[in-house]
Amino acid sequence: MATVFDRLKDKAGDFRNRKSVDWYRAQINRLKIKTNASQLIRQGKTKGSPTEGNLNLFGYSPKYANTLKYYDVFPLVLPLRFVPGGFIGLNFHYLPPTLRFKLLDILQRYTNSPRFEANSRFVVYYDDLKNLNIIKPTLKRYLYAKATTPFLKINMDDAAIAAYLPVANFKKATERKVWADSRRML
Repeated sequence: MATVFDRLKDKAGDFRNRKSVDWYRAQINRLKIKTNASQLIRQGKTKGSPTEGNLNLFGYSPKYANTLKYYDVFPLVLPLRFVPGGFIGLNFHYLPPTLRFKLLDILQRYTNSPRFEANSRFVVYYDDLKNLNIIKPTLKRYLYAKATTPFLKINMDDAAIAAYLPVANFKKATERKVWADSRRML
């Protein structure tokens, strides 16, 4: 059974086209999605660790929450490097939606398939991206012990949808403040 998101994706066309991106985002907003990250995680197939090569949505409580300027408790992350006790990845929520799209467009060069298909995956590492300014505000380290939910793997064909869903949950700052800071970093 096709979901409303499947119908939107079919109509959106080539996501590299700016007009298509604007249309797509307007359609998502028009739906007035009343879901949150916890509901998405509960409804999806989850696992105990992030899936390499895919976006992952999960609950998180940072170790140094008291000293951080702000943080996202439901990050949407593409893991780049696994380290003892956790991983380093790109949290898309630190970018405003237009820049999230730009980052996805860049990452499309690093897939094992020329199209965003369900079983495709990103084949990208920190060294591939380290010189790109756009990743600076998104690069975060996550500890497995601080994950508060299992990890929801986002299939590649749903990456654009996931990037635009309003599920970010920043503590100690608004999205606008976080995005303004991120733009200054660029």
